[in-house]
Amino acid sequence: METLLVVIFVIGYLAITLEHNLKIDKLIPALAMMAILWALMAFGIDGFTTWFDSGNHALLENFGSFGHEEKMELMEETLLHHLGKTAEILVFLLGAMTIVEIIDYFDGFATIKSFVKTRSKKKILWIFSFLAFILSAIIDNLTATIVLISILQKIVKDREVRLWYAGLIIIAANAGGAWSPIGDVTTTMLWIGDKVSTAMLIEHLLIPSLVCMLVPSFIASYLPAFKGEIDVDEEEDGTNSKYGPRMLYLGLAAIVFVPIFKTVTHLPPYVGMMLSLAVVATFAEIYSNKKIAISSIDQESDDHSHHSPVHSALTKIELPSILFFLGILMAVAALESLGLLFNFAEGLKQGMPLIGTEMAGTQVSDLVVVLLGIGSAIIDNVPLVAASLGMFSEPMDDQLWHFIAYSAGTGGSMLIIGSAAGVVAMGMEKIDFFWYLKKISWLAFLGFIAGAICFMVMRYLF
Repeated sequence: METLLVVIFVIGYLAITLEHNLKIDKLIPALAMMAILWALMAFGIDGFTTWFDSGNHALLENFGSFGHEEKMELMEETLLHHLGKTAEILVFLLGAMTIVEIIDYFDGFATIKSFVKTRSKKKILWIFSFLAFILSAIIDNLTATIVLISILQKIVKDREVRLWYAGLIIIAANAGGAWSPIGDVTTTMLWIGDKVSTAMLIEHLLIPSLVCMLVPSFIASYLPAFKGEIDVDEEEDGTNSKYGPRMLYLGLAAIVFVPIFKTVTHLPPYVGMMLSLAVVATFAEIYSNKKIAISSIDQESDDHSHHSPVHSALTKIELPSILFFLGILMAVAALESLGLLFNFAEGLKQGMPLIGTEMAGTQVSDLVVVLLGIGSAIIDNVPLVAASLGMFSEPMDDQLWHFIAYSAGTGGSMLIIGSAAGVVAMGMEKIDFFWYLKKISWLAFLGFIAGAICFMVMRYLF
C-alpha cells in the first residue's frame, strides 16, 4: 500500500510540474492527489504498522496493535491537526493578498513609479533589483513581481529589454523573500511551523540573500542588454488618487506589523494578519466613501452604486493558488503521517557526507539542502519545504532551517517555472522557458551558489 501511495504522489507531482505541457492547472492534480491519498489510507488503515505522531514528531511503533476504530480515530485527529496547520498558512496568505489588492484598488503602487528618474539601463536595473529585494520582503515575492513588472511595462517600451529586466526582478524578488518570514510561502511555512523566528531568520539570511541578488545584478549590468539608455514614457498613469500613497504606506506598515504582533502576543501570525486587514479595510472604506461623496457633488447625482474596496479586493485574490497550497500541503501530510518522510530523512542523514556538520552541530548534510534548492527549480518549492518539515526534527532556529529557507526560497530562480514569481512573470510577459534557461538561469545559479557559500562562511565564522 505504501508503494501505491508513493506512486500516486509521484504521478501527481509530475502533473503539477508539467502543467504547461498538459494545459491543466496545477491545483487540479494537487487536490485530486490529496483526496486520493487520504481515501486510500482510510481504506487500508488496518494494513499499516507505523504512524507518525505530528504533535510529538515521533513514530508510533505499536500502531499495528491498535484496533480498527482506534486507528480511524487517530487518523481523523491527524487529518484535523494537519488541516489546522495548513489553514493557518492559507488564512495568513488570504489576508496578505487582500491587503495588497486594497492598495492596488487605490492605485497605491503607482507611487513607486516616481522613484525612477533616470534613462540609464544600468541604473534602472539596480533600482528595480533593490525595489524587488525590499518589496518582496514586505509584500511577498509573488506580489512584488506583479507590481514591478506592471510598472516596468509603463516605463520600458522595448519588450526584449523588458524580458531581461523581468528575469533579474525574479532573482531579486526570490532573494528578498528568503530572509523575511512574510516574503515567501516557504519561509512563511517555516515561520508558522515554529522552525524559525523573525529575528534569527533576518540575522542569518539577510546577507546571504543580499549576495544572491547582488552577484547576478552586478554581472548583468555589464551585459550588452543593459548598456545605453531607454526611451522613458513620460505620460502619466491617468490616476490622480490622493489616497494612493496613504494606502500604500498604511498597507505595507500593516503587513510589517504582523511579526511584531506575533512576538508580543505569541499568537499565530494569521491573527495579527486579520487585525492588520481590519485596520486597512476600515481606512479603505472611509476613503472610498469620501471619493464617492466628492464624485456625487461633482456630478450632482449619485447614480453610481457603492462598490466596497474590500469586496473588490476579495474578487481579485489568487484563489487557485490558495487551493493548490491546500492540496499539496495536505498530500505531503499524508505521506508524513505514515512515517515515509521520516524514514526518507533518516536515509538521507546516513547516506550523504556530513559536510559542515562539525561547525553547525546539525545531522543533515549541506549537500542535501543545496540539492533541495536546486530541486526547487524543477519541482515547486512549497511541497519540498512541506516535506522537509516532516522529514527533519531539528529544534527551532537550528541552522538547518535557515539554510532550507534560503535554498528553497532562492533556488527556484534557476528556472522560470521554479518559483511563483517566475510563473507570474512568465504569464505577464509571455517569457519563453528556453529563453530564460539560456539568458537568465546561469545568473540565478551563480547568485544561488554565492549566497550559499556566504551562508556557510558566516556559519563557520560566527
